[in-house]
Amino acid sequence: EKVGEHGVRFTFNDKADRETPLIFGLFPVLPKHAIDPDNFDRTSLTPPVGSGPYKVKTVKPGESITYERDPNYWGKDIPSKVGTDNYDQITVQYFLQDTTLFEAFKKGDVDIYPDGNPGHWANAYDFPAVASGAAVKDTFTPKLPSGMLGFVFNTRRPIFTDPKVREGLSLVFDFEWANKNLYSGAYKRTQSFWQNSELSSFGVPANAAELALLGPIKDKIAPDILDGTYKLPVTDGSGRDRNVLKQAVGLLKQGGYTIQGGKMADASGRQLGFEIMTQNADQEKLAVAYQRSLQAIGIAASIRTVDDSQYQSRTNSFDYDMIMKSYTSSLSPGNEQLGRWSSAARTREGTDSFAGANDPDLDTLIDHVLRARSADDFTAAVRSYDRLLLSSHYVLPLYHMDQQWVARSKRIGHPDTVPLYGYQLPVWWDTSVQ
Repeated sequence: EKVGEHGVRFTFNDKADRETPLIFGLFPVLPKHAIDPDNFDRTSLTPPVGSGPYKVKTVKPGESITYERDPNYWGKDIPSKVGTDNYDQITVQYFLQDTTLFEAFKKGDVDIYPDGNPGHWANAYDFPAVASGAAVKDTFTPKLPSGMLGFVFNTRRPIFTDPKVREGLSLVFDFEWANKNLYSGAYKRTQSFWQNSELSSFGVPANAAELALLGPIKDKIAPDILDGTYKLPVTDGSGRDRNVLKQAVGLLKQGGYTIQGGKMADASGRQLGFEIMTQNADQEKLAVAYQRSLQAIGIAASIRTVDDSQYQSRTNSFDYDMIMKSYTSSLSPGNEQLGRWSSAARTREGTDSFAGANDPDLDTLIDHVLRARSADDFTAAVRSYDRLLLSSHYVLPLYHMDQQWVARSKRIGHPDTVPLYGYQLPVWWDTSVQ
């Protein structure tokens, strides 16, 4: 309902959870005259209605967009905006290929180049601007959850229904080998869906609040995950660490598989095998490394790299054995967890239920996360939920980057203090402008 000249009020019923007001707070409230419902789904170059510190100055479709600062911006003097929005003009240029963008940065045509490639960051900056100091490399350490990147087991497939089988297959992957040989040792192993934050269960024993939330569910959680001592094994980096592979074989045996004539097979002699569907060369090379380790204990893993449209179609319909997916995490997890891990999402095509979880206990713990009111209750709810996800072994955890890399022109300055979310471009400035 409209409240006053510039206010809108939302009133929630008893179906609203803790996150509902936050979600509504993200919605823009637009005037009726600026909306054309009949053409809402059509693209346009007409500048949209906005209330931010910049206006669109020029647009070159497919090339660039330039923003200019609005001197009459309504919020320029409020405390949270002091020291931000320091540029009179910002131009965003579009490049078809990242190599072309990097060449533009090397020449000085672009001022800021965020880099997410470990090999590139380590080896690609031997050019005159860096040597002279005209270009600078900065490393920032945010305090955000790591998220979870991993190979996802599609539990809709019969071969992946047993958690012991999934756990055994997870141990086979040699992170130390991959990190050293593929990524210049830049990554850290991911041990939790919310690692690097207070929401993570990694290294933290379950307290009384968690145990109360879990109730009988705690019996499904591995003791080392419950007491905070859980850690994925560290291999010798050979790609065939015999001690770790022995642990994997033992878990697969509990799931009904033994090595018969050099092949990992079930009681009927059927070899354990599955297909890893990949989307690009980067995913494929990691899958190949995993495939080699699987072969060492007689598991037949094949790799199929498909084009983008086929990958999207097969992912939407859950037509795969294993895929590589990234589950992003925030400090405010909520309703997105329903689409990822609830039982209801398992059969709903197009959701993020890539693993196909079907566990009433997960549904209960998601509900705890959504309904928590105090900060302590919320932390306990997320940690207990994290523990059950880890104990269920739906995902073979891979790695994460705990740093942000940005190359910049020397004349672009930034504050020394790094905010919680890492570097923030709106508070950077041009040191050549007084």
